[in-house]
Amino acid sequence: MIVTLIVLCEVAFWVLLAAGLALRYLAKKPTLGAAVLLCEPLLEVVLLVVTAIDLKNGAQPDWKHGLAAVYIGFTVGLGHSTIRWVDARVAHRFAGGPPPKYGMARAAHEWKVAARWTVAAVTALALLQAAVWYVGGDGDVSSLQAWQQKMLLVIGINVVIAGSYTLFPKREPAGR
Repeated sequence: MIVTLIVLCEVAFWVLLAAGLALRYLAKKPTLGAAVLLCEPLLEVVLLVVTAIDLKNGAQPDWKHGLAAVYIGFTVGLGHSTIRWVDARVAHRFAGGPPPKYGMARAAHEWKVAARWTVAAVTALALLQAAVWYVGGDGDVSSLQAWQQKMLLVIGINVVIAGSYTLFPKREPAGR
């Protein structure tokens, strides 16, 4: 049930995003588009509540509960910036918005992205730790702890990516 809900939340995220941007740019209804986009956080609240209820009802914590915590963490850390990123691309395509960044501006952008991924991973780490404490010594929490190790790896990978853009800045394509 948890995995199905995670998939439904992800699909609903992209459907709400597409609907909100379509209302904003194609239907020229920015207020209604913003209202649709503001419905996004409700998806994570539902997932958090259902996951907590599942654990409260005696479910053994496993990779699905860890995945739910990771999904919520990533939405907290990256959801808003993903919406802004897609919005900027749609604005560039349909409303004359600015083009992508290059050089050191891109490097600075990548450090901000790494910070967002870090917030996402730290949020997931905190939710996973809360689940470990919630289950207590009565259950096997090794799958939740495995997810915590993966979140530390996510932080490291994003710092390496941001560092590579600092050391090797992306150049603007010739002819622009």
